Amino acid sequence: MRTFSCQCGNTLHFANTRCVVCGLMLGFMPDEKKLSAFTRHAEGVWRAAANGQLYRKCINYSVQDVCNWMVPAEQSGDLCASCQLTRTIPNLDQPENRQLWSRMEQAKRRLLYTLYKLELPVVSRYEDPQHGLGFEFLEDETEDDYGNELTVKNFVTTGHSAGIITLNLKEAQHSSRMKIREEMNEQYRTLLGHFRHESGHYYWDRLVRNSQWLDEFRELFGDETLNYTYALQNYYQNGPAADWHKVWVSAYASMHPWEDWAETWAHYLHMVDTLETASDFDFSVSSHQVIDPLEQLPQSDETRTEAHFNQLYNDWCRLTAVLNALNRSMGLEDAYPFVLSSSAIDKLRFVHKIISTAYRAQN
Repeated sequence: MRTFSCQCGNTLHFANTRCVVCGLMLGFMPDEKKLSAFTRHAEGVWRAAANGQLYRKCINYSVQDVCNWMVPAEQSGDLCASCQLTRTIPNLDQPENRQLWSRMEQAKRRLLYTLYKLELPVVSRYEDPQHGLGFEFLEDETEDDYGNELTVKNFVTTGHSAGIITLNLKEAQHSSRMKIREEMNEQYRTLLGHFRHESGHYYWDRLVRNSQWLDEFRELFGDETLNYTYALQNYYQNGPAADWHKVWVSAYASMHPWEDWAETWAHYLHMVDTLETASDFDFSVSSHQVIDPLEQLPQSDETRTEAHFNQLYNDWCRLTAVLNALNRSMGLEDAYPFVLSSSAIDKLRFVHKIISTAYRAQN
């Protein structure tokens, strides 16, 4: 995630709502992919310092304080491009749910920023009721157990179905997520990671299913028509394949070709977003300048796409080696607890090729 600049010269970050130097209100303009300072133009209307255009605050910014995105003044509706995608929000009668909802929305906006930068199709259910993208943030249903303790009646399963991404609100609660992380032995379980993973399922439907890529997908990932329910039960009963690290990017990726794709997709988004951050800070390792993969997407042919991936991957290896060394110096766990096999790298290259092709088709 890159940083931005206020009109006063202060450095701004993606989630900021006010400049701590000049005091101006801040908002993210999804049409410009920029965070900007704003000055009041009229009642409820603001002028952006970045482009001089007029905007309104998303109602979830002005009323609920869980958003910092803006809506172009001429656009109808009160919700920003991100909040339009949320179909179900948590019950705000529960005091802690507002903060959990805010964390959900912030992670979603980070996902959308990367999708926008990659110029992947992001369409709401209102625009496309059949193939549009939607999010539901749901809680486990509980009931009173003999008037003393609450027991879980219905669990909410985080997942994707026909364009709708459902996330259990517990994933936004740090203690609950860490507990599940320990129980599942998942070294890298994050809220943003869930969004990236589930978006992978959505884009498999949009970019791979019934496409020219399907045969190559099956060569790399396997036959996705294998019984998913059986594969899921087998994974949780018997654990991952013993040699999963030789083939897959994560243990969970070994469960089924769909999950292998979603884990690889999420890993690719981790890579490009982190590299953009490093590039924004003018980061170099042993005189190698880190490129910004979200600003240098190839637009011509497969040869350049391949060369671009190689540079991206080499930058990633150098950067993560430094990140892990820095964490160890602080007595922390590795920031990047992965070792990528040649098979996993080929799958990441395939994701890169599909995204690059989709990008070229729109430019």
